[in-house]
Amino acid sequence: MIDHQGRERTDQDFLGRFLLIYFGYTYCPDICPTGLQTMAQALDLVGEAASMVQPLFISVDPARDRPEALKRYVANFHPRLTGLTGSEKQVRTVARAYRLHRSKVLVPDEPKEKYLVFHTPTTFLMGPDGKFVTLFPHATDADTMAKVLRRYISGGRS
Repeated sequence: MIDHQGRERTDQDFLGRFLLIYFGYTYCPDICPTGLQTMAQALDLVGEAASMVQPLFISVDPARDRPEALKRYVANFHPRLTGLTGSEKQVRTVARAYRLHRSKVLVPDEPKEKYLVFHTPTTFLMGPDGKFVTLFPHATDADTMAKVLRRYISGGRS
């Protein structure tokens, strides 16, 4: 995929750190900003140990979310948040790997380019080895997310 700085990135670039991954899109009116704000607050609550966590925002709308748009968008949430986008095929492949549902929703009485994207509003935590650890449903608050992050960063599982 391509990050918000225009660099090509692969999953290999992130091995050795936990990944906190949120799928969304920059034109999202409410769900995505809320999820990313929760992620940012949780990282701040974790403190210095959060350096073991790489937050990622992966676009589900590659047609509109190019690197320049992602760069402006991720700057609103957390200084270490990396935005990723790519071709439709790349995004489809990643979405399938995470079993993420997404679909374009046309809005009545709006031009077709003003569509919404319905998607699974879940935050994924992946381990330093790239394997799935847990997920956070959309309603998870920052305190709960931070508590879970601290536990996994410190090596605890329960």
